[in-house]
Amino acid sequence: MTSCPISGRKLPIDGRRDTICDVSARPDPQIVARVAASTGLSAAEAARVVEDVVAFHAEPVEDYVRRRHAQMKTYGARNDEIFARVAEELATRVVAAPELSERQLRRIVYG
Repeated sequence: MTSCPISGRKLPIDGRRDTICDVSARPDPQIVARVAASTGLSAAEAARVVEDVVAFHAEPVEDYVRRRHAQMKTYGARNDEIFARVAEELATRVVAAPELSERQLRRIVYG
């Protein structure tokens, strides 16, 4: 597996752990140019932003659920609130995750 040079994470694509995102590939030059033009960033800075966004959205559903659960639990949220909110968030991801029941979300977190 290849790890992300930014965070050190393993990066699957399409939500499958057996397919790895090629993080060594340069981001799409058209996207980099658009980000640079719209933000005033240099091309190198814009490329870094694009790579960060791609890495964020390549996060597997299970990792996302666990991370968000831990974040919300830290601030005192209760599980019923957390699982409802995580289910809503998953539905709005750029590449929508499959619809998961509260039971499936619990199993991801607690095994």
